[in-house]
Amino acid sequence: MPLFPAYVEQQYTGTITEVIDLPYLKKLQKQRKFCLSSRGIIGLSGGPVEVHGLQGRTNYLSSYAHGIQSQSLSQWSSSFTVARTISLPLEVSSQTSSSATVASGADCPVDMAFLLDGSYNIGQRRFNLQKSFVSKLVAMLKVGTPGPHVGVVQTSETPRTEFYLSNYTTAKDLTFAIKEIPYIGGNTNTGKAILHTVRNFYNPDFGVRRGYPRIIVVFVDGWPSDNVEEASILARESGINVFFVSVAKPAPEEASLVNDHDFMRKAVCKDNEFFTFTMPSWFSTNKFVKPLAHKLCSIDQMLCSKTCYNSVNLGFLIDGSSSVGDGNFRLVLDLLVSVARHFDISDVGSRIGAIQFTYDQRMEFNFNDHTTKDNALRALQNIPYMSGGTATGDAINYSVRSLFKPRTGSNKNFLIIITDGQSYDDVRGPAMAAQREGITVFTVGVAWAPMEDLKAMASEPKESHVFFTREFTGLAQFQQPIVRGICRDFTEFN
Repeated sequence: MPLFPAYVEQQYTGTITEVIDLPYLKKLQKQRKFCLSSRGIIGLSGGPVEVHGLQGRTNYLSSYAHGIQSQSLSQWSSSFTVARTISLPLEVSSQTSSSATVASGADCPVDMAFLLDGSYNIGQRRFNLQKSFVSKLVAMLKVGTPGPHVGVVQTSETPRTEFYLSNYTTAKDLTFAIKEIPYIGGNTNTGKAILHTVRNFYNPDFGVRRGYPRIIVVFVDGWPSDNVEEASILARESGINVFFVSVAKPAPEEASLVNDHDFMRKAVCKDNEFFTFTMPSWFSTNKFVKPLAHKLCSIDQMLCSKTCYNSVNLGFLIDGSSSVGDGNFRLVLDLLVSVARHFDISDVGSRIGAIQFTYDQRMEFNFNDHTTKDNALRALQNIPYMSGGTATGDAINYSVRSLFKPRTGSNKNFLIIITDGQSYDDVRGPAMAAQREGITVFTVGVAWAPMEDLKAMASEPKESHVFFTREFTGLAQFQQPIVRGICRDFTEFN
């Protein structure tokens, strides 16, 4: 396939101050006249944003920004200046179009459970149409070893696992397995099926992969017979994202049979329509395959209530030189444990890793070694003291190369460097290289650590990323400022 710069993105800078109402915004989107997106934090008096536009599109009616408010500027071209133009290569095929490309294969690394509706509500014919729709979805997702893995649970009176994540890892085998699923019938006990999936399906023995987002896609034909809200909450608390796909609303004469007409809104974590999907019937569903696939692979939006506590990678770079001493080294670890304790550490949440350095570096553990909070904190507390010289610059390079790469997931990366003395090598260059890789650096100095070096290594603004104390006993005071700083930086970057 030839490659050429078919997608060109121009970034504009400026201020948005005019307010647009959401109904008008949706009208523009439906008319396909709304082609800009922008990013920024907007206050009542406006604020700076980035606006992204496609090549050849000059008739944009408006732009808007996501934030506390949604705001628009109708005459954007006269209010913004081009900051830079980015040209990205696009592979051309018969399917190439102006619509957004769906992430798939290795770009969609998720563990996914489809809960098929096998109740009396759906019946044999529509059950077969449901299986056909899911097969098309699987084909678009490009199921495979580095990408999405799929298993199926059938919802009825009693849920039944049809197959697990590890049973079929090619689209061909998976499509055949879906086709062979027999229809059960029974009540639509969707809540019971969600609980079954949380407790019995997502198990390492059945192919669940560490560090991969977990998704339950719940298909409901009509309405559920039981409570789905509590089951969905349990799923989210277990680190599993829940999507609801509702097909065919109940007929007027069936309305009195529905336990809760608002079951979808109550079941999902955010009432923003991202975690819900509606189709009018099981007929003519081809047009819904791509939009649903796009949602299921939008990994950056997966974590419900995504916060600094559940969406960061914390790397600790710990000075183990002779000047520290074993007793003071324990005080250093006490500080780091107290910082780490604030975060929701898990294989689908925040992670921590630690490197100790002298002239050499030692990987104590990386981001994937300890994916439960208790194990991670225990490993951090029990790091043995090395003793030796101080080569902080080499240690920073090592942390970027060995701890933060290859980058996985969408967590924001932070490096906390703690040292008590002068480095024998350059620290400025390695620290700048780390920051160019998207790593935010905090420095904590003790005793003879030069303030010049601490500032050279830290991210901007220096005053909120540098901490210093004359005595190791003073380290404990930095716990809250470091945690607040991480959360502040996280909020500014998201």
